[in-house]
Amino acid sequence: MVRRIRRRKIIGTAEKPRISVFRSNSHIYAQIIDDFAAKTLVACSTLELDIEKSSNIKAAEAIGSELAKKAKAAGISKVVFDRGTFLYHGRIKALADAARKGGLEF
Repeated sequence: MVRRIRRRKIIGTAEKPRISVFRSNSHIYAQIIDDFAAKTLVACSTLELDIEKSSNIKAAEAIGSELAKKAKAAGISKVVFDRGTFLYHGRIKALADAARKGGLEF
C-alpha cells in the first residue's frame, strides 16, 4: 500500500525564507531558501560537521543549532519550516526544536 501525504505548497520569501529539510538513512541536510530569488541563503549538513554518528537525534540537534547560528549571522530571524514528506517526529522534530532554541522563529 502506498501512503500519499497531502500538503499545501510552502513558499519562502525574502522576509520569511523556507527551511527545507532532507533526511537520509545516514545523514541529515537543511537549507534556508528564498524561493522568489531562487537562492539558497544558508545550508548545513552532517557532512560538514565532525559528528561521530551522523544519523541520530543528537546529530539533528547539532544541525539545527548550527543552521540557526549561520542564519543569525546572515541576518535571518523568521523562517517557514518545510518538512517535505517526512513526518514531524524524531530527527526532523529535533532539528526544528534546536533551530528554535538557536533563535529562529517559525
